[in-house]
Amino acid sequence: MKFTFTLLAFFCLLSFTTFAQTSNPGKGPNLVKGFIIDSASNVKLSNASVSVLRAKDSTLVKFTRATTTGGFTVNNIGTGKFILLVTYPAYADYVEDFTLDSAKTQRSFGNIDLQLKSRLLNTVLVTGRVAAIKIKGDTTEYNAKAFTIEPNSKVEDLLKQLPGIQVDKDGKITAQGQTVSKVLVDGEEFFGDDPTLVTKNIRGDMVDKVQLYDKKSDQATFTGIDDGQKTKTINIKLKEDKKNGYFGKVDAGVGTDGFYQGQGLFNKFKGKKKMSAYGTIGNTGKTGLGWNDNSKLGTSDAGQFSDDGGFYFSNGGDNGLDSFSGQYNGEGLPIARTGGLHYDDKWKNDKYTLNTNYKIGSLEVDGTRNTIQQQNLPNNLINSVTDQTFNNYMFRQKLDVTYTIKLDTTSTLKISADGTLKNSTTNSTNLATSRREDGSLINVNNRNLTNDVDQQLFNASAFYTKKLKKTGRTFSWNVTTGITDSKAHGFLKSKLDLYDEQGQLDSSQVVDQLKTDNTKTTKFNSTLTYTEPITKAFAMVLSYGISLNNSNADRRSYDQSAPGVYNILNDSLSNHYLFNQTSNQGGLNFNYKKGKSLLRFGTKVANVNFKQIDEISGMSAKRDFTNWNPQVNYQYKISTYGSLNVGYNGNQTQPTIDQLQPIRVNTDPLNIVVGNPNLKPSFRNSFNLWYNMYKVISDQSMYISGNYSYTTNPIVNNTVTDPILAKSVTQALNLPNEKPANYNVYINMNRKLGRTGLNVGTNLSTNGNIYYSMINSALNRTKSYTYSGQLSLSKYKEKKYQIYINAGPTYTVGQSSLQPTINNNGRGFNGDYYINVFLPGKFQITSDGQYEYKAATQSFDTDFRQTIINASITKSFFKADAVKLTLRGNDLLNQNSGFSRSASSNLITQSRYTTIRRYFMLSVVWDFSGMGGGAPAKK
Repeated sequence: MKFTFTLLAFFCLLSFTTFAQTSNPGKGPNLVKGFIIDSASNVKLSNASVSVLRAKDSTLVKFTRATTTGGFTVNNIGTGKFILLVTYPAYADYVEDFTLDSAKTQRSFGNIDLQLKSRLLNTVLVTGRVAAIKIKGDTTEYNAKAFTIEPNSKVEDLLKQLPGIQVDKDGKITAQGQTVSKVLVDGEEFFGDDPTLVTKNIRGDMVDKVQLYDKKSDQATFTGIDDGQKTKTINIKLKEDKKNGYFGKVDAGVGTDGFYQGQGLFNKFKGKKKMSAYGTIGNTGKTGLGWNDNSKLGTSDAGQFSDDGGFYFSNGGDNGLDSFSGQYNGEGLPIARTGGLHYDDKWKNDKYTLNTNYKIGSLEVDGTRNTIQQQNLPNNLINSVTDQTFNNYMFRQKLDVTYTIKLDTTSTLKISADGTLKNSTTNSTNLATSRREDGSLINVNNRNLTNDVDQQLFNASAFYTKKLKKTGRTFSWNVTTGITDSKAHGFLKSKLDLYDEQGQLDSSQVVDQLKTDNTKTTKFNSTLTYTEPITKAFAMVLSYGISLNNSNADRRSYDQSAPGVYNILNDSLSNHYLFNQTSNQGGLNFNYKKGKSLLRFGTKVANVNFKQIDEISGMSAKRDFTNWNPQVNYQYKISTYGSLNVGYNGNQTQPTIDQLQPIRVNTDPLNIVVGNPNLKPSFRNSFNLWYNMYKVISDQSMYISGNYSYTTNPIVNNTVTDPILAKSVTQALNLPNEKPANYNVYINMNRKLGRTGLNVGTNLSTNGNIYYSMINSALNRTKSYTYSGQLSLSKYKEKKYQIYINAGPTYTVGQSSLQPTINNNGRGFNGDYYINVFLPGKFQITSDGQYEYKAATQSFDTDFRQTIINASITKSFFKADAVKLTLRGNDLLNQNSGFSRSASSNLITQSRYTTIRRYFMLSVVWDFSGMGGGAPAKK
C-alpha cells in the first residue's frame, strides 16, 4: 500500500509539473507576429483576438490578444501547416494559411488591415476556411462545420471531437474539468434534464453551433446580480434548414436466457415548434428512462423543501409501507417499460413560450439478497445473517407544463404545474438468524411484508419578474404550492423464535397484522424579492417569505378477530398525528462585484412555529424556533476559464415527522422504531472551497474542491439492544455536547499531450466523517475515512477508434469506540476501460469492462474480486449507415455478482444480491429522417 500511494504521489507530481511547464511557454524560435489596424480610420485594434489553428482539422493551437499598439506575437507553435484567424467586433474575420518548418521558423504578417463589415457591402473577404472555436465573453462556441460529421452520427459523436470536452461510455459529459448537467436544444429543455436524450438521439449533421457556458440561476439572469449559482451547460443550436422535418430511430434486440430490449424515438421539428415521442421496453437494465431526477419528475416526497426558513419535512419513509422508490440500482432483475411525449413552441416574436412533457412508465424488480451484519455493543457483539426474496413493482405517470409570457419589455410571468400518479406494490420475505460472539443462537425471525401504495402529487408555481426604471433595481414574486396524498395498506406476518443462553428454544412470538398509512401534506410558499443597486459595484437583495406546511399522518395496525378478519385496533402501534408548520422568513444579502472579485454576504432569519396534535390521545404541543441562515461567499475570477471560490453556510435542520410522531413501528420485530415529539432543531456549519482552471490552448484542466462541516445539537439515534434476545428499540434524540463532522477533498487534473491527442487525467479524493450514537446508554463514536486515486488515459479519433482506461487504488478506515480492538480497515482497487474500433467493410468492434477488488477486513475474513467484460461487433448497412446489426455479449466471464460493504454507527454490513449476468443479444438499429429545407414557419 505504501508503494501504491508513493506511485500515486509521483503521478500527481508529474501532472502538476506538466501543468506548470505548459502554462508558461516562454519565447521560442517558432513564432508569428504582426500588427492589427484599420487603415481607413487609422485605428490600432487593441484586444483583437488572434488564433493559430492547425490546418488539418482547424483545432486551436495558440491564442492571444493584440496589445494596445495593435501588435501581437505567438510563440512556440511548432512546425507544420497552420491558419491565422483574426477577429474583432464589427469587423470581418481575417484568415490566412501559412507554413512553418525547419527552414522557416518565423512568419511576420506585417500590418493586417481589417475591414468593417458595413464597408464590405456583403462581399466576402476570405472564403473556404471555418474557425473551429470562437470565444464570446464567458461562452465558448464550437462551429460544427469545422469538424467531421459522419452520416447518422449523433450529437455525442460530435462532442467527442470538441477540444475541452470528454464523453465517457455511459454518455456522461465533462467539459473544462466540470460535469455538464444540462444539455439544451436552441436554449430550451428537451425532455427535462436528461442530457443523453439529446446527445444520443439528435443527429450530428443537424447541429450548427455548440455553445458551452456556465448557466446562471433564473434569479441571477433576471436581476443581473451574480448569486454564484451556476450550472455547466451545453446548448445545441440547430441549423435553420434542419428545423423542418422529422427524424428518429428504432432499436430492437433479443437475447439468450429470455433477455430483450426495444426502443423507439420520433421527433418532428417545424421552426420553433418541437414535437417528440419515445417508448422503451427491456429487461437488460440498460433500457428505459432512469427517473433519476426525482424532484423534476414528481416522484420525491412533495413535502421536502429547505429554502423557506430552514425547515424540512418528509413522509412515508420509516413505516415500511413505501419501501420501493421505483429506481433500479443494479440489484435484482428488472423489467422496465417507459414512454413519453414532448412539445414546445414559441410564437409572436417569442412573447409566448410553452413547454410540456408527459411521461409514463413501470418498473418491476425481482431478486434475492444475502446480508451479513455485525452489531457492536458496549461489552459484546451480535452477528446476524438475513436471506431476503423480494418483488417490487411501480407504475407512474406525470404531466408537466410551463407557460411563459413577456407582459412587456420589463416584466415576465412564468407559470408551471405538474401532476403525478403512482402505484407501487412490494412483497418481501426475510429469514434472519442472530448469534452471539461465541456462535450460540439468539433468535430466528421469519417475516413476510406486503405493501400496496397509491400516491397523488400536484405542484404549481408562478414567478413574476419586473425590472424597474433604475438599472439593477428589480422586483420579483414567487409563489409555489403542492399537495401529496398517499394511501398505503399492507400485511405483516412474522414468527420470532427466541433462544436462551444455552441455545434452547425459550419462546415464540407471532405477529399477523394489517397496517394502513394515510398521509396527506399540503404546502404553500410565497417569496418577495427586491434588489437595489447602491453603487455600480454594490447591491442589496431584500426578501420576505411566508411558508405553510401541514401534514396529516394516520397510521394504524389491526389484529385479527378471526382468520382473515383484521378489525381489532392495536393502540400501541397506531397513531393519528397532525404536524403543522408556519414560517415567516426575512432575508438581507449584499453583493459586491468589482473587477475579478465577487463578494456575497448576508443572512436569512425565520420564525418557525410547530403545532403538533395527537388525535388519538388528545395531546397537543406548540413550539417556536428562530432559524438563522448566515452565508458568506467570495469568488475570484482568475481568467475566463479559471476561478477560486471560498464560502460558508449555516443552516438549521428541523426534525422530520417520522422522527417526531409518537408511534412504535414494528414492521421489523427485531428493530422497533419509536418517535420522539420533543426533538429540537440541529445547526450545521459548512465551509467550502473550489478552484477551477482550464487552458484552451493546451486543452488542460484542473478542478479542486473541498468541504468541511460540523453539526451542533445533532439529532442522533438512541438504540437499546437486549443482548440476550437481540431485539433493538431505536428513538431519535438530541446530543448537545457532541459535534459530528465530515469532510471531502477532490482533485481532478486532465491534459492533452501535444499532437498525440492522448488525454491524461488524475483523480485524487478523500472523504471522512465522525458521527455519534447512543448504544445501550453508552456513547458510540464512529469514524470512517476513504482515500482513493485514479489515473486515466483516453484518445478519440473520428471513425477510427476511441480508447479509455481508468484505474486506481482505494483504502478505507472504519472504527467504532464501542469495540476499539476491531476495525473495518481495508484496501481495494478499481479499474474500467472502453475500446471502440472501426474496421473496413463498415464493421465496428466495441468492448468495455470493470475490475473491482475489496480486501478482507477484521470483520469480514474473505476478500471480493470480480472482472466484468462486455463486447460487441456491429455491421452497418446502406449509404448513410442507416441500419446497424449488433451482436453483443454481456459479462463474458460470468463473474458479475452483486456485492456491497458498508459501516455506519455500530453496524458493519456486507451484502450479496442477484443481478444481471452473462447473456448474448442480437439487435438491429434503424435511423430514419426526412429533414426539409426552407425558412421556418412565420409566426
